[in-house]
Amino acid sequence: MAQRERETGFTRVRLGEIDSARSRHMWTRSSVHLADDLVVAGRWDGTVTAFERDSLEAAWEVEHPESAVTLATLGSDGALIVGGRGEEGVIAAYDLESGERRWTYETSADLGTPSQDSVFYLPYVVALETGTDTDTDTDGDEAPVLYAAARRYERDGEERRWHSTVYALDADGSVRWRYEADASPISIDLDSSGERLAVGYNRCMGDHDNGLVVLDTATGDLEWSWDPGTPGDRRVGDVSFVSGGNGDGDGGRIAVSSHGDKRGYLLGPGGAEQWGVDLAVETEIGDETLYAYPNHVHAAGDRIAFVTGNTYAVESRETEHRHPNEHRVAAFDREGELAWDAAVRGFVHGLAADDGTIVAPCAQNFRVRDPETHAVRWFDLESGAGGRERIDGIATAAAADGDTVAAIEEPVEYHDEGTTRGEYALRVGRSS
Repeated sequence: MAQRERETGFTRVRLGEIDSARSRHMWTRSSVHLADDLVVAGRWDGTVTAFERDSLEAAWEVEHPESAVTLATLGSDGALIVGGRGEEGVIAAYDLESGERRWTYETSADLGTPSQDSVFYLPYVVALETGTDTDTDTDGDEAPVLYAAARRYERDGEERRWHSTVYALDADGSVRWRYEADASPISIDLDSSGERLAVGYNRCMGDHDNGLVVLDTATGDLEWSWDPGTPGDRRVGDVSFVSGGNGDGDGGRIAVSSHGDKRGYLLGPGGAEQWGVDLAVETEIGDETLYAYPNHVHAAGDRIAFVTGNTYAVESRETEHRHPNEHRVAAFDREGELAWDAAVRGFVHGLAADDGTIVAPCAQNFRVRDPETHAVRWFDLESGAGGRERIDGIATAAAADGDTVAAIEEPVEYHDEGTTRGEYALRVGRSS
């Protein structure tokens, strides 16, 4: 079991051992989720622990068959959904009160098994969303539905391929429908009506040639698609329906961060571009042409916030300079005008959001290698006001519920220092 100790600021719960990250950011290895009165931590070794939110005492602990990299809650009866990265790409449901496993689904049945013994080749459940559907067989009660995106990569010489499936599953784990593509999904989002699911594809190397598809949640049929129209296989970094918008009957509006041209977009029904903004487009500094990927977007109320990642150069792997808009959160109003921006200072693995606040778990800045960048940062979506909890290690996952913030800390050892900073731990505190 994990060990808990009190610190100034957030409470820390030690999670055991994990290999230290290095200068460059690593793949997703951990997850965290806030559900009812619990804080749930998923670990790289497959351990899933549910802690009482108030005391942070362990309520139960189970061993997921694979690395527990995605978490979600399904239904009012309390099912914790865990998505894995491993030989089979396992999705499993656990009772939220006891941790008892209810069912499992192996995505490798659709994706195939890994072709090489490498983490990058393992089937990977990259995203989960939960919603409800009206089930006429239960007198109109709302039936929970799980949406999941899973992918597998393989390479044969110079040929690279992705296999992916987007699922709709019932509460008992049975599959309602599948949407398959030879592309790499990176993000999914459900609209407020529960009628449409947006899927963002990061890499398109085969026949599937659209960075965004919008699916009918009842059937899995394609309603419409959009693409930045840029050369190469890089397409979309993240997608977010505009909650609180005019999403009646047409799918509403969707914010998209584009890896293809490093811009942010607001799309209307059918994919009509309402506006686009430069985020970290190619910029010449000295003799270098630099850019950064817009990796995340969250849209709610009157604000759409985009977060950019690391600096890269067009002609070389290393860079002398940094892109002026790297590691930045920029929020725009619904007309596309900049409302506020702020520095996040390091690589953000994924955004968490709730109640008008966005939370950014900030990991290492491998070009600067400044430990002061290691923090959990949060921002009021409307105004940009916020705060931070600095940590010694790197923050790699976060969850938010009201003013409660939970994050995963992982240790890091910069390649040119030889010093291990931080540890594997759960951090829980408040943003206000």
